Amino acid sequence: MATTKTKTTKNKRDTSSAEFSAETYLYWYRSMQLQRKFEEKAGQLYGRQKIKGFCHLYIGQEACSSGAVTALKAGDKWITAYRDHGHPLALGTPAKAVMAELFAKATGVSKGKGGSMHMFDKERNFVGGHGIVGGQVPLGAGLAFAEQYLGTDNLCICYMGDGAVRQGALHEAFNMAMLWKLPVIFVIENNGYAMGTSVQRTSNVTDLYLIGQAYDMPAAPVDGMNVEAVHTAVAEAAARARAGEGPTLLEFRTYRYKGHSMSDPAKYRSKDEVEEYKQLDPIEQVRKTILDKKIATEADLKAIDDQIKIEVEESVQFAEESPYPDPSEAFTDVYVQPDYPFVKN
Repeated sequence: MATTKTKTTKNKRDTSSAEFSAETYLYWYRSMQLQRKFEEKAGQLYGRQKIKGFCHLYIGQEACSSGAVTALKAGDKWITAYRDHGHPLALGTPAKAVMAELFAKATGVSKGKGGSMHMFDKERNFVGGHGIVGGQVPLGAGLAFAEQYLGTDNLCICYMGDGAVRQGALHEAFNMAMLWKLPVIFVIENNGYAMGTSVQRTSNVTDLYLIGQAYDMPAAPVDGMNVEAVHTAVAEAAARARAGEGPTLLEFRTYRYKGHSMSDPAKYRSKDEVEEYKQLDPIEQVRKTILDKKIATEADLKAIDDQIKIEVEESVQFAEESPYPDPSEAFTDVYVQPDYPFVKN
């Protein structure tokens, strides 16, 4: 079977002159490391049948979420597909609430009713977690429309996988977003494979950001394994959106180190390909920068690692000890009255 290259080193944005604070680098390291260790533990628990159903791990793609968080602001809306554990963790959702959701417990971030693929955190404006491939793309445009209609300064960042690009709803959403100049950042997390099928076997256009040209939408490729490049690209797109200039399409060229889901042995990829991308590990890149810039010492980073280990273990204990939802919960939150008006006074 043909293998793929996501071209993480081609057309890279130059971030060598960019200056980021020590606080930002330490946030990136902690955020990405928390996602990595959380997902590794989730994979172990799935193997022990503590977590059931579908489960899609984010291992390798952590820069795509953490880099965007530092480029956006608290009022912005986030929406993504079903590989969605990393985004809420990056936004600050407690690991306990995410793990409890994986366990289908009442204390989960979606009250145990969403599971792995349908995480929501209203407090942090994380609007899912969506299981239908590409289904979140028009929803992301709709969230942006609501912000524009209400006259806020907020935007929506809408993530999708490379497989979702072949969905018709994407093109309808792109057209409307450009027509109405909606404040939305569309992000393709191109990890090279739609389930087990490489981009080269499913798309005539393999530089996926070029699809934006059909709508005259500003678009660019981004090294999704480099958190600095992600931040820079999202910050530029956010400035355009807040200035009323409309949407941007970003193709984050990233890589998942695990299979599409826990049931996927990923035999369509060679070991050499996986090892090649592990040399670009986003966490190790940030770790090296922190040490080179003397932002922190090896001992400091080990202390962060140790704290994350405790946090993940406590999340498992919390999930284990939490109750399952009452059966009556099946009838709650089906229809919800919005907290803010959709009609202007």
